[in-house]
Amino acid sequence: MTAAPTFARLPKAELHLHIEGTFEPELIFKLAQRNNISIPFESVEALRGAYNFADLQSFLYLYYQAMNVLRTEQDFFELAEHYLQKAQADGVVHAEIFFDPQAHTSRGVSFDTVINGLYQAVKNSEKNYGLTSRLIMCFLRDLSEDDAMETMDSATRHLEKIIAVGLDSAEVGNPPSKFKNVFARAMAEGLLTVAHAGEEGPPDYVWEALSDLKVSRIDHGVRSLEDPALVKHLTEHKVPLTVCPLSNVKLRVFDKLTDHNLKQMLDLGIVATVNSDDPAYFGGYVDDNLIQVAEALNLSKAEQIKLAKNSIEASFLTHAEKAAYLARIDAFCQAPT
Repeated sequence: MTAAPTFARLPKAELHLHIEGTFEPELIFKLAQRNNISIPFESVEALRGAYNFADLQSFLYLYYQAMNVLRTEQDFFELAEHYLQKAQADGVVHAEIFFDPQAHTSRGVSFDTVINGLYQAVKNSEKNYGLTSRLIMCFLRDLSEDDAMETMDSATRHLEKIIAVGLDSAEVGNPPSKFKNVFARAMAEGLLTVAHAGEEGPPDYVWEALSDLKVSRIDHGVRSLEDPALVKHLTEHKVPLTVCPLSNVKLRVFDKLTDHNLKQMLDLGIVATVNSDDPAYFGGYVDDNLIQVAEALNLSKAEQIKLAKNSIEASFLTHAEKAAYLARIDAFCQAPT
């Protein structure tokens, strides 16, 4: 017997979402045409058919190809707007959105163009979509720390638009400790920190993210369960994990959704959350992830509500904002169906 899809429209936060990963084929083709950029696919269907990845690296190759059509502030604004519309439909009340400036500055698009376009959508998200949102600037871990430091230099003009810095892209061979200095710089500027760790990389990378980068939460972290001492640390210190089930299956971290360790995390007392990562590429936005993983793992209604509340508690909202959103979850759950 599978769990009922409690998560349809249940208020929730999304904390692990790459804005470039929401780039649907229809919008890619629209912007390619508008910006007069050639892409190596004949149709929307042909592009969508290429979304069959052997691992993280094969996904990243297509991911960076597609984002080449993003050139203007209007492009980045429309990209964020498309996500916010979808988030509203999924019951998201708060979103903390990753963006990768180095992926754009490396191809000649200015940092200002990227962040100004995104922020134009983010600053109006509550008025336009009834949800709050924040931006998290990520460094690409397959590039050097010096490159990341240059990006941090550019960000100092826009600190009021950014809540935190993060670390993403190809994990294996690029440990968090590589970026210790730039994260220290970000914290000195008043920014919070998060990092991808323990997806394809080992539990040691999670430890490094915690000790060297002083992160508030771990993005992915599914391999943390291989290390009992790390599990103990995560539970005792209530370090959240932003888990992305459909992404994990799509990138072969787990063979199938029924193999996922999300329920084990909850049983162990880990503050796990469910998110969509790169939903245009991985087959589903946050509600798709929540509903499918609830069915695959037969999560109880209480476990599903716990995931929603965890998402609010793990966010970078103020205590008052968290209390208000948690009350909305309680009201939703008490309303007649």
